[in-house]
Amino acid sequence: MSAAHDSGGEETAVGWSQEGEKLDQDIFDALTGFITMLLRRGEKLSEEFGVPGFCVKAMHALGESLPMKELGQRMHCDPSFVTMIADTLEKRGLARREPNPADRRIKNLVLTAEGLRLKNDMERALLQQMPWANTLDTTERQTLLTLIRKMTDPAEASDPPLAPAGWAGPPVPPAPGTP
Repeated sequence: MSAAHDSGGEETAVGWSQEGEKLDQDIFDALTGFITMLLRRGEKLSEEFGVPGFCVKAMHALGESLPMKELGQRMHCDPSFVTMIADTLEKRGLARREPNPADRRIKNLVLTAEGLRLKNDMERALLQQMPWANTLDTTERQTLLTLIRKMTDPAEASDPPLAPAGWAGPPVPPAPGTP
């Protein structure tokens, strides 16, 4: 019996068990459904406000003036895609390019007054329809936030293990003829 189990057979620490594997699969399936629901809500919001989804994401990332290169890093996308985002936002009057005050070779993307208003309206509408806002009380939402931060802590996520800690693999049946 491993250290991950107590004498009653229940799992007491992180490790492999058939029950734990089933639970992990159930969590994965539930999160997949949850993320799919969030993406659908985001797409619906994008349609309602008449702004492409990639622009909604960019507008969320933009606060004050932001170098286009940094926007690409935040969005994990190619610089050519950031140019397309900037073009789209400029055509709609939601953002403009400005020279960076520290280095005029660098272009910053800045939301216009209309862009800031739209960003605030979209984010307010999105937050109002999030399931945690309508189904969880304040304590539950704080717990959810704590758990999400625990799972996404950059220090922990830098080099995630390929298997859960303490997991030596599934149980191996004894070789034929062994007692």
